[in-house]
Amino acid sequence: MRHANSKRLTNAESAWIAKLARAIRSSKPDASASKQTLAKLRFAVKDNIDVKNIPTTAACPDFRYTPKRNALVVQNLIDAGATLVGKTNLDQFACGLNGTRSPYGIVPNSFNSEFVSGGSSSGSAYVVATGQVDFALGTDTAGSGRVPAGLNNIVGLKPTRGLISAKGVVPAARSVDTVSIFARDVATAWRVLRASISFDPSDPYSRSIRIKPSTFPSALRVGIPDRCEWYGDTISEQHFEQAKGRITALGGQLEPIPYKPLLQAASLLYESALVAERLEVTEPMLDESPDSFDQAVRKVLIAAKSYSAADAFRSLNQVRHLKLEADSMWSNIDVLMVPTAPRHYRITEMLADPIELNRRLGYYTNFVNMLDYAAASVPSSIRSDGLPFGVTFIAPAGSDYQLAEWAHRFHRHTGLTLGATDEALPESATTLEPFLEASDPSVRIAVVGAHLRGMPLNGQLTACQARFIRESSTSNAYRLYALADTVPPKPGLIRVPPGTGACIAIEIWEMPLSSYGSFVSQIPSPLGVGQISTRDNELIQGFLCESLAIEGSKDITAYGGWKAYLGLKT
Repeated sequence: MRHANSKRLTNAESAWIAKLARAIRSSKPDASASKQTLAKLRFAVKDNIDVKNIPTTAACPDFRYTPKRNALVVQNLIDAGATLVGKTNLDQFACGLNGTRSPYGIVPNSFNSEFVSGGSSSGSAYVVATGQVDFALGTDTAGSGRVPAGLNNIVGLKPTRGLISAKGVVPAARSVDTVSIFARDVATAWRVLRASISFDPSDPYSRSIRIKPSTFPSALRVGIPDRCEWYGDTISEQHFEQAKGRITALGGQLEPIPYKPLLQAASLLYESALVAERLEVTEPMLDESPDSFDQAVRKVLIAAKSYSAADAFRSLNQVRHLKLEADSMWSNIDVLMVPTAPRHYRITEMLADPIELNRRLGYYTNFVNMLDYAAASVPSSIRSDGLPFGVTFIAPAGSDYQLAEWAHRFHRHTGLTLGATDEALPESATTLEPFLEASDPSVRIAVVGAHLRGMPLNGQLTACQARFIRESSTSNAYRLYALADTVPPKPGLIRVPPGTGACIAIEIWEMPLSSYGSFVSQIPSPLGVGQISTRDNELIQGFLCESLAIEGSKDITAYGGWKAYLGLKT
């Protein structure tokens, strides 16, 4: 796409740009090197996900089998350089939100062992919260990837259904299952999600969905339920008010939304014929060996057998009607924020009333997969009784990057330590790197001056369909000058011997390769495009200046960047 004010390219310039484009393609690292995005990270896998030569039990010994290959998502993570440590306990057949339904033992809360951990991905949440691994895989049908995160002060990403292949995952309710990701911070969870995504034609529910690469608007409209249920837990109620205050401090605007259609949809997951989908895997064993099941799980599954096929279609039609009603809220809000769980329960309480109290834990989670939304559970605060309180951000399918980026900002604002450890939140960029389709040929370019966000030439980038990736800086092999007699004012970045310069603030953008020639044609002398080394030892195309041009120009290296020199906020 040619910018309206761009000049016509000469034959020589066209040949040069074509040569540069070929060089960019050929300079990309080979596939095996570029995939090592998770090197040095250790992870664990919920025991309803296949790991080659390690038994999969789904917390039911009589169901046990030993797979000959990894689940596709596990293989993707290993290919990305992550090291698999082991498998984790769960509520049997992923049927539960509390962590007490396993013959291998109850998983306690990582902050207080008298309380439930949340489930069904209880073990995965625990080993992440206690720092035993860097991240873990869970699954999420009704909230199993969010409730344990909220109760253990960690992050739980619940992706859009179908983004991650479920091949090699024991189904709970196949049509609404998702693989979920636990980590102690959002940046790590997002890196894992990016490495996990792959369309899989062998998975009937796999989808090729384009993830929106933009962030939420700065004046964010955040929906909150018009009526919250706490089941008598006033401490959680107080901390949700604190979370709402954090939203306004971050510039968001709170908008009450009708929670009734979401609550009605949530109730259908276990209280209608839809629960019968859980019999797909379990029915033969339920008929032949009912004593193989946890008592509470068996009760849920036996009740599912009472529904007819006609009941199932009636329930599906109810879901469709409720989705149409619920989706109307997106015209008034950008994202929905709910408590991840309404309260904490002691293990003794859960064992005494396993069905009702488990149902309560799903009050804010059960509807999300049914209505095809994405979600991110993130720590919010530590309650006055020392237990964690978390919130979940929810948005339509394909909003995974937007949710993660916002959750990242929110989490950083809390200042909490990570999980049940004393580790501080790591210093990291304010934005996360979006997921881009491999089929979209693109070029990354570093900008240092008038093309930065908010600067006069930024429109040249956006007109070429460029997308902001992140803030960064150069290595210490550059000096920055305010060039004389340039309109609009521009800096010049000069390469110098390593250690004789400084790290200069840059922004990294990505644009379609098809637009790159049009963009480069607008760059005036003495500026040009070359490779810039970043603080992370990457080489990225970027603006460099001819050394002769700095004669009579002011050395502004000490400011660390163009915006700082201009006295603007970065």
